[in-house]
Amino acid sequence: GVRRSPAGRSPAGWDAMPGTDRERYASEFVGTYVLVMSVGCSVLTGSALAPLCIAAALTVLVFALGGVSGAHFNPAVTTAVLFMGIIDLQTAMIYIVMQLLAGVAGGISYLFLFGRTFNLIPKSGFTWIGAGTVEVVYTFFLVFVVLNTACTQGFSNTKAKQQFAGIAIGLSLLAGITSAGYVSGAMLNPALALGVDLASAGIGFGYCLAYMVFQLLGGVAAAGFTCVLRPSQIGDGTSGEIIHDHAKYLAEFVGLFLFAFTVGLNAIQGPDHVLGVFGIAAALVALVYAVSDVSGAHLNPAVTFALWARGQRDMDAGKVVMYWLCQFAGAGVGGLLCVGLTWKSVSVGPQPGYTWVSVVVVETIFTFVLTFVVLCVTSLSTSRNLTDFYGFAIGFSVVAGGYAVGKISGGYLNPALVVAMDLGQAAKTARFGRSIAYVLVQILGAGFAALVFATTRKHEMKGVKSFKLTW
Repeated sequence: GVRRSPAGRSPAGWDAMPGTDRERYASEFVGTYVLVMSVGCSVLTGSALAPLCIAAALTVLVFALGGVSGAHFNPAVTTAVLFMGIIDLQTAMIYIVMQLLAGVAGGISYLFLFGRTFNLIPKSGFTWIGAGTVEVVYTFFLVFVVLNTACTQGFSNTKAKQQFAGIAIGLSLLAGITSAGYVSGAMLNPALALGVDLASAGIGFGYCLAYMVFQLLGGVAAAGFTCVLRPSQIGDGTSGEIIHDHAKYLAEFVGLFLFAFTVGLNAIQGPDHVLGVFGIAAALVALVYAVSDVSGAHLNPAVTFALWARGQRDMDAGKVVMYWLCQFAGAGVGGLLCVGLTWKSVSVGPQPGYTWVSVVVVETIFTFVLTFVVLCVTSLSTSRNLTDFYGFAIGFSVVAGGYAVGKISGGYLNPALVVAMDLGQAAKTARFGRSIAYVLVQILGAGFAALVFATTRKHEMKGVKSFKLTW
């Protein structure tokens, strides 16, 4: 029932192991069941690390069963893969049935184990509209990462991306839980929504139907957007590596939209939200792996500036302007959507007890760190670039900066991001402008990164005639 390309493409892009359809269907049931049980147990035990537990469960399940069934474990993923023509209708329908049955079985199991459950409803202060919005956005995010890591074929870094697909997928779920969990509970999976709602039928039932519709919409939207970015991936995915400039700009726009929305939803939850920085970094790592072979995954005007200043061959002034326009626009939409959804904004400026001098120092230093790491792991000669761990190096730069200076300046390290948060603040207070100082010092930090790169890696500058900064 699985339609393979000549290269052996499986239902989710993995190279499928020999096996029967029955084994694949069993794989989908087992994986979905364990995922739902992980959700139920981590929530009902009150673990502060529940988001990390659930994301870890999905990660290991993808690695364990990806070579058997493709490791969908989510009807939204299966629907998206069907939409792209990677799997046939009959197989997709059986996958979805197995996933839904596993979701129900998982819900009943944790109800039996604990003798209590939790209800599937929007969080306090939010309606089904708010819950539906975040379910669409973060199901889109999750499915988009699946399609652009596990499912891509014929690209120069395909093997590296698929090697880390499980981690990228798990991190996208972590980002979704730390963000959407505040609004909807972050189901992001029709099988999970059904299982949770049936398990709590004694205290209310019905929201799963709305959740499932929103989640399927998010999955289909992710498939459609992937087809726009990677038209060569429709069907068997064997037509080669084709990326147009409009796809690069769209990838930067949508990437910054998702990143800014994630930052906003995590930041407004306050300092007690212990996994907030990890959720933000997880979003960046997942996006880097998803679109690095489309746009380069700059996702930051300071990174774009540093690459241009370093003299990267494919970054002329015109492309820098287009990247910046898309980055600022995408982040702005994400920031405004966050405020419109929650009517809460993120403070831009020195945090209590600190001054603008502190902001200038720490934003310059840690934007330098972030952009310098990007230059050192992605812009070297091909044989020297990190082919596997580049996403983690970039993501941990955000973890370092977020925890080190978040309570001083906010730890933005990204001009598009800080402008987006300033726009959100302006929507409430009608005051805008504090982000300008941030943008200037962040670009300064990126310039320092390009200079230090040129100084410490002179062998990489051989043949580069367009280095834009000089001592």
